[in-house]
Amino acid sequence: MAALTAGFSARLVLVFFCLFTIHGNASEVKQHAEDIGEAQKNKEVAKCTDDEHKGQENGGCGCNDINRNKPDDILYVRHSSEKETSNSKAGSPYVRTNQMVYIEKGEFVMGTDKPHFEADGEGPARRIIINAYYMDVHEVSNAEFELFVNDTGYKTEAETFGDSFVLDAMISEEIKKDITQAVAAAPWWLPVKKADWRHPEGPDTDIRKRMDHPVIHVSWNDAIAFCKWAGKRLPTEAEWEYACRSGLENRLYPWGNNLTPHGKHRINVWQGKFPEENTKEDGYAGTAPVTHYPASKYGLKNMAGNVWEWTADWWEVKNDPNIGENPQGPLSGSDKVKKGGSFMCTKEYCWRYRCAARSQNTPDSSAVNLGFRCASNLRPHSITDTPVTPRSKNEL
Repeated sequence: MAALTAGFSARLVLVFFCLFTIHGNASEVKQHAEDIGEAQKNKEVAKCTDDEHKGQENGGCGCNDINRNKPDDILYVRHSSEKETSNSKAGSPYVRTNQMVYIEKGEFVMGTDKPHFEADGEGPARRIIINAYYMDVHEVSNAEFELFVNDTGYKTEAETFGDSFVLDAMISEEIKKDITQAVAAAPWWLPVKKADWRHPEGPDTDIRKRMDHPVIHVSWNDAIAFCKWAGKRLPTEAEWEYACRSGLENRLYPWGNNLTPHGKHRINVWQGKFPEENTKEDGYAGTAPVTHYPASKYGLKNMAGNVWEWTADWWEVKNDPNIGENPQGPLSGSDKVKKGGSFMCTKEYCWRYRCAARSQNTPDSSAVNLGFRCASNLRPHSITDTPVTPRSKNEL
């Protein structure tokens, strides 16, 4: 679903350097972290109304209803409770999942002339040429993000702000009893103090058994910092969608139009009535390991579902059909584009795990269903190519 944004405060620092190939080192990232922290001090809690981006009316879970730098229309009082890498020597006790695949230059149809959420700017369908690039096979995992944090001392925005948003059903009753606010347009989203990438559902949870799951509660700014450290960048929206479509045209998902071909689940999305019950038919109530589910024809995993993924582009709903080569979105804006949907998406409520679907949040937003993967113009020297074996039609 439109990934949720977390927290309550205004933020003035907007980062542009990851729109292209980035060079960086740990000390620069540390300084970036300090700058963010200083800019975030003494922010006021945003007061809330419910007259913007209604969850149900917008066909979503309310994930894009909370943005730190939008001071209005957020909460109501709740009466219940992204050259080469500089980190090649970084070590981890966990299996590395930083592999990338080479995606050849090509042409594809971006967007759709049959939008499900017209207000999201899913259309029009337009033919786009994309230069060759590298794309992460997997979403960035907790283990990979931990390497970055250990090497740089980086502190995420959720940690700096002191809170992030979590789905009501995922929070313990002990934590929930002290929460007095919720999202006006989507009351199942609750602001949880000390919820962050290390504590996904709150301070009484951890990631010790989820190191291979995607890192969550990371803002666009956090993703930019990781990308710089890794010698990569965030993909543009066009690159992301080109990769998602895997060479197929007029198809909903990376493999075709059938969500569960041969009766098998290929992505992690919500089953059951949202938000009351997730029957976990795909095996997961929350995030799934970044290595789980079959790879696409391009060798990519979890391009749909699991967690929303940040892109480099600023958000715009009026797409120019005349920009036919390597579009990079508007030059400025207030929100950033995210793609792919999440484990909270369901066709009946928020059908945004389609390749053409899109949503947005402010760059400092974070949530329990929002992560990212990286792209690069050049192959980072610390990355081992993952061969892509053509798959048969039956497998696709």
